[in-house]
Amino acid sequence: MLTIRGTSFVAAIAMGVAVAAPPSLAQAQQNFPTKPIRFIVGLAPGGAQDTTARAIAQKLSETWGRQIIVDNRTGAAGAIAVELTAKAAPDGYTICLIGAGATVNAAVNPKLPYDLTQDLAAVSQASSLFYVLVHSPSVPVKSIKELIAYAKANPGKLNYGVPGTGSLLHFAVETFSHMTGAKLAHVPYKGGTAAIAALLAGEVQLGMVSLIALRPHMQSGRLRPLAITAKQRSPSVPELPTIAEAGVPGYEVDGWYGVVTGAKVSPAIIRKLNAGITEALKSPDVVQRLAADGSTPVGSSPEEFGAKIKSEIGRWGRLVNEAGLVLD
Repeated sequence: MLTIRGTSFVAAIAMGVAVAAPPSLAQAQQNFPTKPIRFIVGLAPGGAQDTTARAIAQKLSETWGRQIIVDNRTGAAGAIAVELTAKAAPDGYTICLIGAGATVNAAVNPKLPYDLTQDLAAVSQASSLFYVLVHSPSVPVKSIKELIAYAKANPGKLNYGVPGTGSLLHFAVETFSHMTGAKLAHVPYKGGTAAIAALLAGEVQLGMVSLIALRPHMQSGRLRPLAITAKQRSPSVPELPTIAEAGVPGYEVDGWYGVVTGAKVSPAIIRKLNAGITEALKSPDVVQRLAADGSTPVGSSPEEFGAKIKSEIGRWGRLVNEAGLVLD
């Protein structure tokens, strides 16, 4: 047993004596990582969330000389992946990329097997992603203000299609509806591809989609964009206004991704993870890879990202109550 001038380590702590951490623990933190890191993603390979994780993983692997293994664990709107991370050994060797939808899930699902703010520790926001509010040519509008006026003049006539009930895109449109008084009927689909197909087929008149999914249909004229959900205009589509500047002041929905780990992981290791991830996000090849789906690298402190998570959980909870959303 470690002793300090005849006093055991345990006894020293009990007496309030200041002691250094056991050398093995301090050394483990200093040398981190010394083995492969498991990077869990809650969605299937090929999508924006998976692409983001793999871009970061590749750069971390190059920097640290350790394998970063991307592990896709799908199901329950990403909750399975988050639960695995929360219950993993608290050594920093299991991390998870969550999306903004995780805060929606935390706000509306009281049966989650974890508490997003208590059982997980924020590491860094990885990226920011805007969406585009679009309509089919059958809707005779050319601006957000015209859409609001048309919806109010034709109650019950406009349907919108997005992936799922209680998803981020569902809440993005409901936020627009709540802030403007435009009554829009929600039609849930199993995924983004199905929602866009419904738009193209005329089953629904409105949608909220990513820029990468919209581009081919925007160029053909089969779908018409009105505005983006971001706080500021994007260099990718500078001709499109934000929803806020187009007539709904204060509107913003960010489809961000960010990294979390277990709540009991030491602050020293979280700082190392944060430093590695934020540095990876500055790499030109990572920036280019994320830009392919309209994402912008961010990189933030654990404290900033943790505050963002808490803020958004509160925001979506208020929307459910104020708008009277029924999430069956």
